[in-house]
Order: sequence, then C-alpha cells, then structure tokens
Amino acid sequence: HDGKTARLVSEIEDFEYIVTSSDLEALILELNLIKLHDPKYNIKLTDDKTYPYIKITNERHPRLITTRKIKRDKAKYFGPYPNAYSANETRKLLDRIYPLRKCAQLPKQVCLYYHLGQCLAPCVKEVEPKQFDDIVDEIAKFLNGGYEDVKKELEQKMLQAAEDLQFERAKEFRDQITHIETVMQKQKIVSGDLTNRDVFGYAVDKGWMCVQVFFIRQGKLIERDVSIFPIYQDPEEEFLTFVGKFYNMASNLKPKEIFIPDTIDPSMLQQLLSIQVIVPKRGAKKELTQLAKKNAEIALKEKFQLIERREERTIGACESLGEALNIALPLRIEAFDNSHMHGSDAVSAMVVFIDGKPAKKEYRKYKTRAAAKHDDYGAMQEVIRRRYTRVLKENLPLPDLIVIDGGKGQMEVAREVIEDELGLYIPIAGLVKEDRHSTSQLLFGGPIETVELKRT
Repeated sequence: HDGKTARLVSEIEDFEYIVTSSDLEALILELNLIKLHDPKYNIKLTDDKTYPYIKITNERHPRLITTRKIKRDKAKYFGPYPNAYSANETRKLLDRIYPLRKCAQLPKQVCLYYHLGQCLAPCVKEVEPKQFDDIVDEIAKFLNGGYEDVKKELEQKMLQAAEDLQFERAKEFRDQITHIETVMQKQKIVSGDLTNRDVFGYAVDKGWMCVQVFFIRQGKLIERDVSIFPIYQDPEEEFLTFVGKFYNMASNLKPKEIFIPDTIDPSMLQQLLSIQVIVPKRGAKKELTQLAKKNAEIALKEKFQLIERREERTIGACESLGEALNIALPLRIEAFDNSHMHGSDAVSAMVVFIDGKPAKKEYRKYKTRAAAKHDDYGAMQEVIRRRYTRVLKENLPLPDLIVIDGGKGQMEVAREVIEDELGLYIPIAGLVKEDRHSTSQLLFGGPIETVELKRT
C-alpha cells in the first residue's frame, strides 16, 4: 500500500458496510456519506458537486433540463445519474422526441427548434395545457422505466442504417441506445421527492432478531442503524416493541413517514407514533424495504459467524489444549508469573481464563513476603501456597489447569505445594519460550516432557 492507505489502515478501529443492489447505488451512497462525514482520508468525491438529475420544470410551458440541485418547486426530478454525459445525451434525445420548449426565456418569434419539429412554439402559438401534460406524462413514463419502445425503435433505425451502409448514422443510434441504458439503471439510494423517511427491515434466526433502519433525509440515504438482540416473543411483537422504544428514545428524530415490511400491521404503529406508517407494495419503495431486510439477514449471519469464530478461539482452544495434554477439558485455567526489579520490589501475578476468555475480575497481584529477593523458586512456592490455601478455606472453584511461567524448577515447587502440602491433584504445565520470548512449547507430565503447540 502507499503511505496514505497504510496510515488509514493503522487507524481503523472498526468498520461496517451497507449492501446495495448495484455498483451504481454503491457509488451514489458513497458520495452521500463522504459529503456528510467528510472523512479525513477520502480525497475523491469531496468537491461540492453532486450527480445530475433530469428535471421537468413546473412552468406553464415546461422545459426538460439537467440540474445538480433539487428544489421544492413542484418540478419532477429523475435520477441521480452518475454518468453526467449519458444523462445529458439522453436529455438531448428526449428533446428531439418530445416537443417541449427549449428556450429559458420565450422569444418573440419561432426558432429553429420549431422548424425541426422539436418545439410547439408557445412563444407565438396558443398551446393547450393538456397537450403539455400529455408530453410530460410520456417523458415521466420513459424516465421511470418505460423506455423499451423508444429503445426498440432506435435499434430498428440502427439496423436499417447499417443495411443502407450508413455506418456513421448507425453508430449515432447505437450511442443513443447506450446512453439510454446507462441512464436508466435503477437505483433506490436517492429519491427525488425530498421526503424524510425511515425504512425498516428485519430478520429472525436462532432466537435472535436484527433490525436495520435506513435514514433517508432530503431524499438521500445518509445513515443506518443496526440492532441485534435475542427475542422471546413473536417476531412481529418484538419488532413493534423495538420501533416504539426506538422513537421513544429519540423522539426528535421522527421523520415524516416510515416504511415497514408487509408482515407488520401498520395501524398500531401509526397510533403509537402519530406519524404516517406505510407498507410499500411495489416499485422502488418496496425494493427499499427488501434491501433493509437483506442487510438485516447479512448482519445476523455475520453475528453467528462471529460467535462461531470466537468459540473456535476460546472453547475450541481449550479443547485442543486438553487433547494436547491428554487431560479433561480445561475450562478454568489459572496462570502465575514472578517479576522483580534487579532483585527488589518482587511481585507475582495470577491471571485467570474461563472458557478460553480472560476473567479479569479474578486477576490477582501478590507481594512476596517470606521469599528471599533473588529466590524465584521460593516466590513461586509462596504465591501458590497462599492462593490455594485461600481457595480451600473459602471453598472457591479449583482450576482445571495451572500454568507456570517458568521451567521444571518452578513447576516442581508448585507441584510440591499442590500435591504434597494441600493434597490436591491439579495438572500443572510450564511455558517454554523461544528466542523472541513467545511461547512455543509446554512442559507437562511426570516425568516432565515437552509438548509441541500447533499455531492456528
């Protein structure tokens, strides 16, 4: 990696991702999130530009334009389109097909577009509003996905031009088809209606539920919330309870409307929240709830995978250790080590692992009392005696394995205290360090032998 990427990776504490339906949606979502959070290491997509929309203006004589800003002007917006060139080319194609006015200001006489049949010339002619309404409906139908007829007509013209050996003309038709296909890729991450809404989806498996909430503000998906928790009731009841608590804890975050899955009755939520609750039936809104559900399913699956990996690293490690030493499953392990500063300030420590995980509340530190300053064996013997005398006196749980950070000598003095003085039998293992002071082997058994450790 280059220096920037290496620095970025070194500072990562956690990461998450949102699954989208296409590369196009991922790109648009990335742009929105970068503009929202302004992350330090993003040098792309950080300018003040946004992707263009195709807009049908809300005027007496409407126009078809491309714009990068959405306004509350009752116009119709379609997009956004990451490929600005294709968006402009498609708008030009629509201008040739549908005769809306092209001029920003009405001229005093007809222009070339009228003579080309691409404008109704409202500057000098009276045009019925219904005629404009019909054209607007046709364009809206085209941009909402009903473009197949136009595409087929262009394909026929392209083939005919090729048969007539008009290859330049055929290439123009081919490019128009390509631009239409590029522009008409569907995406659900951004909508043109500027409505603030939350989109809910959930998944249930193995007694757990994951609820995903997409926060859509000003028509853009800017954030999401992921909650995973065990459930004890019907999934529908758990979901209703979750949503109620969700807005009770953050009542100021209530949007204008929320989308919920079709498995939930919206009437109860609507009474509870006093906002519009919608169960989308079709189209992009339905796909949004399905996308939230898909993300919930993935998050829940990853939760179980994480649990399995943790068990492999904890319980699985205990099982492997027990098999390597040929002892019962060591679910409780207590480990001891001694330390001093050039013979002074001698201390010992005990750490505890339960089910393969550190039990830090049970860690203990000892100051040696009777052992001489440089007597490592005496210090180990004293600490082992103090620890397990107290365990017997207070009826505390005994470990399944004792680990001594030391060699055969330390193991032997520990065994003398455990077996000869206290009458206990607890397996004792010693650590063998390599050149880099990393544990590579264990000492175990009687007579003491070396046990190789397999790294995973």
